[in-house]
Amino acid sequence: MTNTANPITREATVPCRVNLIGEWIDFNGGIVLPMTLQPSVTVQVASNGSSVDRIKSPGFAVCPDFAVDAPAEDHWSDYVRGALQYARNRNWIENGQDVSVESGIPAGAGLSSSAAIIVATLKATSAGFADIDGDALAFAAKEIENNFIGVPCGIMDQMAVALGEPGKVLALDTSDCTYFLLDLPETWTVVVVHSGIRRSLSDGRYRVRRNECLESAAALGVDYLCSASLQSTDTLVEPLLKRARHAISEAKRSRSAIEALRTADRSGFGRIMNESHASLRDDMEVSVPGIDDLVADAIGLGADGARITGAGFGGCIVALVDPDRLESWWNALKLRHPSIERVA
Repeated sequence: MTNTANPITREATVPCRVNLIGEWIDFNGGIVLPMTLQPSVTVQVASNGSSVDRIKSPGFAVCPDFAVDAPAEDHWSDYVRGALQYARNRNWIENGQDVSVESGIPAGAGLSSSAAIIVATLKATSAGFADIDGDALAFAAKEIENNFIGVPCGIMDQMAVALGEPGKVLALDTSDCTYFLLDLPETWTVVVVHSGIRRSLSDGRYRVRRNECLESAAALGVDYLCSASLQSTDTLVEPLLKRARHAISEAKRSRSAIEALRTADRSGFGRIMNESHASLRDDMEVSVPGIDDLVADAIGLGADGARITGAGFGGCIVALVDPDRLESWWNALKLRHPSIERVA
C-alpha cells in the first residue's frame, strides 16, 4: 500500500534542446544534429493516495484535478498526465499523484519543452527507471506524445533530451536510431533567440506537413524520403515536390555539417544553416515573415549562419556566432528586434 501520510517525493531534471541542422527529417530517415541547452524542466512527483492527479506549475495556467484515467484535453498538463498514465500502466506508481513542474524552457519556442516535461515526469515516477538506458526512455516518451497527446512527432526530441550531454552535439540517424556524440568546437558560440512568436503543434499544420512527406515517400516507393534522390522527384506534383526536395537536400546538409563539426569549419557550418533556412522557408513552408526578418538580420549583423529551429511557424532561431563578436552582435540584433529574448 502507498504511504499517503508521508509520501516519498521523487524529482528529475531534464534539459531542453536545440537542433543545429536536420530539420523536418527526423521521421524521414535523415540524420539530425541536436544539442542540449542549459534551460531545463524539473518535475517533482508524490503519491496522494486518491483517484486524481493534481498538477501545478508557476509557469502555466492553474490546472484542475484530473481523474487518473482521463484522456488528453489539449491542456499543458497533458504531457505530465500522459507520462503518469504510462507509469501507472507499468506499476511504477499507484493511485493519483501530486506533481510540481518548474520550467525554464519557454513554451511554444520550438525547444522541445514537451519532450523534456514527459521525460522528466517518467524519470520522477520511478527511481529505478532513471537507470534504464536513454534509448528506452526516449521511445517511451515518443509513444506518449504520439498516442496520448496525439502529435505524430519523430524521435529526435526525446533522444536529444534523454541522451544529450553538455557541450556535445548528438548525431542521430533516425532511420535506425544509431547515434554518436561530437564535441562543439570551443571557437563556436551557438545562440538561441526566441522570436516572441508563439507556435503550437496541435493546430494541425505539423500533421499536414508530415503527411505530405510520407505521401511523397510512398509515391517514390521508398521507406524514408531522405533515401530518395533529387532526380527521382521529377514525377511528383506540388506540394509533394517541395517537401521531398527539402527532405533530400536537408539530409545531404546534415552529412556535410558533421564534417564541418569535425574540422571546426565554422563558416562552412554557417553556410549550411543558411541554406537550411531557405529550404524550410521555401520548400517546407514552415517559416513566417517575422522569423525570416530575424534570420536575415542575424546574418547581416555578422552571424556565420542562422535559421529557424524546431517544427516552425514561430518559436526560436539558432545562430552561429564568433565568440569575440557575440555581445556587439546581440546588442545590434536586440536594437532591431526589441521583443526578442536570448534563451541560450
